[in-house]
Amino acid sequence: MTETTTDPYAGTSESTSGPVFNVTGGDWDTIEADALEGDRLVINMGPQHPSTHGVLRLILEIDGEQVRDARAGIGYLHTGIEKNMEFRTWTQGVTFCTRMDYVAPFSTEAAYVGAVERLLDIEDQIPERATVIRVLMLELNRISSHLVAIATGGMEIGALTVMTCGFRDREEILKAFELITGLRMNHAYFRPGGVAQDLPDGSIQHLRDLVTLLKKRLPEYAALCNANPIFKGRLQKVGRLDLAGVLALGITGPILRSTGMDWDLRRTQPYWGYDTYEFDVVTRDEPDAYGRFMIRQQEMWESLRIVEQCIDRLAGTEGQPVMVADRKIAWPSQLSVGADGQGNSPQHIQHIMGESMEALIHHFKLVTEGFRVPAGQAYFPIESPKGEIACHAVSDGGTRPFRVHFREPSFVNLQGVSAMSEGGMLSDVIVAVASIDPVMGGVDR
Repeated sequence: MTETTTDPYAGTSESTSGPVFNVTGGDWDTIEADALEGDRLVINMGPQHPSTHGVLRLILEIDGEQVRDARAGIGYLHTGIEKNMEFRTWTQGVTFCTRMDYVAPFSTEAAYVGAVERLLDIEDQIPERATVIRVLMLELNRISSHLVAIATGGMEIGALTVMTCGFRDREEILKAFELITGLRMNHAYFRPGGVAQDLPDGSIQHLRDLVTLLKKRLPEYAALCNANPIFKGRLQKVGRLDLAGVLALGITGPILRSTGMDWDLRRTQPYWGYDTYEFDVVTRDEPDAYGRFMIRQQEMWESLRIVEQCIDRLAGTEGQPVMVADRKIAWPSQLSVGADGQGNSPQHIQHIMGESMEALIHHFKLVTEGFRVPAGQAYFPIESPKGEIACHAVSDGGTRPFRVHFREPSFVNLQGVSAMSEGGMLSDVIVAVASIDPVMGGVDR
């Protein structure tokens, strides 16, 4: 049959007898049409949100309800974050990378800031109070990220109560973030040399109340899910990937620790004083979706232990600096907010203006032009909620990065989609992807 169209750029299309395969997205050359016999189909799951925080496309070859082949198609966000950072000062780069993994923004900020400080050779000059605040924010963010993983994973299999509880408790953590940084997300709070500003008045008590609340709320997830036969039936023996497979693919985080390997950079390669905190690395011998769920659930308790220790240390370092002493690097960190909550107060502006003309000029140049970073390159890895995240920063001696590249755990961990899904049921693909907990903002950076 021949069909004529009115499109001037389209010709005629002819179909012959037999099956016709239409495949989009540049994948035709990877599909052997002759091998697709019987009920085998190639389908697109997405691009949408199949248990991910972003736009992921899964290309599945299915035989009835069984998955024969699974591949992840990425690149639908087009953020260009890494390239954009080459056109901003070293400090301004934080405002870009915090938008990568927007569920765990402090992890990307930490990796980037750590790399810049390593290039500047000022790692041992960061004030103690600043590192404690960083650890506090990272661990609170670990809890909030795991809550999102558990909430969205539960929602995908119909456990709506888990979803509402997860976002309810995450909201309390976001309130603490807003109190301290001024924003619920995209904070740009970690800065080369320290943090943007000290804790506001009343923060310590607010944090103590938050810990008390979370201690009351976290047991609910175990009560709702741990022994629930439907929940366990959907997660156990689903998305399995043993230690050999995980190591071969370079996968880290809860997926790696679910195989029994106790690899956690906070312990194995400590940074920012993590070796001075008491906590346990959670592992299990269940390399499936249920084991990863249990690890995230237990890790929230360990993070809560670290948060309590941070609060005690912050209470004992009141008034200490939160930014490096070198004024050629340090952005102002003791700010006074206006009465409307927006911008600097008139008193703070008067303080800056009244110091000296030279100080005002230096402040202006530091903010507009930025500081210079010695030529070289540095790699700084940390343990994010999803696994190892690292920043490789390269400087040519200027005020802007020559190159910034991130080792992003969601990008690496998504390699496991095929191994976790093939041979299973179509409905289990969602569970497998949810157990990876990928954020596509970090993948498509």
